[in-house]
Amino acid sequence: MDRRIEDYGIVGDLRTVGLIGRDGSLDWLCLPDLDSPACFAALLGDEQHGFWRVAPASGGPCTRRRYRGESLVLETEWETPEGHVRVTDLMPPRGDAADVVRIVDGLRGRVTVESLLVPRFDYGSVAPWISGADTVLAGHDPSIDIVAGPDALHLAAPVRADVADGAVLSRFEVAAGDRVPLVLTHHASHLPDPTPVDAAESLVHTLDYWADWIGQTRYDGQWQEPVRRSLITLKALTFAPTGAISAAATTSLPEQPGGPRNWDYRYCWLRDATFTLIALLGTGHTAAARSWRDWLLRAVAGDPADLQIMYGLDGRRRIPETTLEWLPGFAGSRPVRTGNGAAGQLQLDVWGETLGGLHVARAAGLTEDVDSWRLQKLLLDFLEGHWEDLDNGLWEVRGPRRPFVHSRVMAWAGVDSMVRAVENYGLDGPADEWKVLRETIRDDVLGNGYDAERNTFTQYYGSTGLDASLLLIPRVGFLPWDDPRVVGTVDAVQRELGRDGLLLRYLTHADDHVDGLPGGEGTFLVASFWLVDALYGIGRRAEARALFERLVGLRNDLGLLSEEYDVESGRQLGNFPQAFSHLGLVNSARILSGIAAPGAQAVGHTPPADVR
Repeated sequence: MDRRIEDYGIVGDLRTVGLIGRDGSLDWLCLPDLDSPACFAALLGDEQHGFWRVAPASGGPCTRRRYRGESLVLETEWETPEGHVRVTDLMPPRGDAADVVRIVDGLRGRVTVESLLVPRFDYGSVAPWISGADTVLAGHDPSIDIVAGPDALHLAAPVRADVADGAVLSRFEVAAGDRVPLVLTHHASHLPDPTPVDAAESLVHTLDYWADWIGQTRYDGQWQEPVRRSLITLKALTFAPTGAISAAATTSLPEQPGGPRNWDYRYCWLRDATFTLIALLGTGHTAAARSWRDWLLRAVAGDPADLQIMYGLDGRRRIPETTLEWLPGFAGSRPVRTGNGAAGQLQLDVWGETLGGLHVARAAGLTEDVDSWRLQKLLLDFLEGHWEDLDNGLWEVRGPRRPFVHSRVMAWAGVDSMVRAVENYGLDGPADEWKVLRETIRDDVLGNGYDAERNTFTQYYGSTGLDASLLLIPRVGFLPWDDPRVVGTVDAVQRELGRDGLLLRYLTHADDHVDGLPGGEGTFLVASFWLVDALYGIGRRAEARALFERLVGLRNDLGLLSEEYDVESGRQLGNFPQAFSHLGLVNSARILSGIAAPGAQAVGHTPPADVR
């Protein structure tokens, strides 16, 4: 099939996420964790790089698919000339081991189903040793053991399996009322095989888990289904042991098919802190917000000069970028990368985002200790001495460092949050000195980052280009929404970065290729949600609602959004599903529903009563 990113749905167990296509093929799964090497990597190559397809032997895309209720249990159905069959896919919340459960149900007629398992460890580069196909103990289902280095998989299924050429093939018929469960379990190869979960019991348990979690949601605004599905997606991207939320489930899905803009997003960005806390706290998920805040405090602990823009899901700092030369990439998009070299960049806005996120948590009533405030003061001390430094900006450009306007605005917002912490919560600190610093940064931005002739702020000081992040200037309280400079910037960004109503992040060719990379990219979905908020903020509310409705309509049939969207081909682009896109949806829905004003999401400003 001609694969599209939106052809995929996800399953997950709160430690990793798998991608399953319309053809019933599990084409991406990293084990044991989301940022571990993949054992199925066909997503970034072809079938020789690992997959597990369970579908009618006749093949082809499914007739329909859906999540069962408000869960992460995926149901895929095929109606064939021979009959009607359903495959139910899930990963039960992690117990002793990671399990992938695939249940085949016959619904009508008699259908021949094929399970073809091709495991390839280390991103498709290692073919494992497979044994056990001919060993069937009395009273036990056939089972397959798959081993390579430190990893092992155990397949339990009540059907005959044949092993050849590094693949495990089972063919069986299901009639109406028949059920065939297949359970694949991962474990460390030096340990004994774990007992496979009972498929029927794990299905009930998984449905109960998701019903309980989404049942904690407090959201009475419009667009209930998109908001609640986005929250489930954000929870799926959460690494349960630490509370970290991954930016996406994948690496190297292209921003431009065939181009080099392919990055690994299976890590946790500090920049997402405030947006994440606003979304979780504003919809009643206080426990998840607390876990995320606690991860944030642990990750940034230490010398403020060593603050990184992103960390591993367990908080580790070293995530070196490498390329996987043997993978041809999705749609021929190379290189395929693991790790992310941007972790070593200087992006000054993350100091402001971190300070603002912790202030939002404080305003929401999340308890903190003395060390938290002491850490924040140290972060501000660093920011005070470095806010004028040139940096790489929030889009992680790989060109020269520059004085990015967004970075300076977020430095202002970080200082502002500290002033408010002293004034509103009685915390100790030299508020008067911080006020002077706040005004110094503000004057610098207004004097150097604003183009009076064009009536717009620019991407960086002296730039001819614009940047979607300029839409956040009023949102963080730097200027009011009705300031002519804000209205002019919204108009300019919409005019110059707009593509069929959606927004690019910036013009990649502006200022002699600002990001140092060839080619372009699609429209950036969270930037388009920022435009929704900005249009609402400057009073163009009907236009804001229309744009939001369009963005909701770009989700795939399972309610999932990637990072970008190509308006020419009508396809999703970039890593998938993307937390930032779903955060944008949730927060914009709250604004359009009148639950929160656009400024209520400002870094350093007290949230409204509904999130306290």
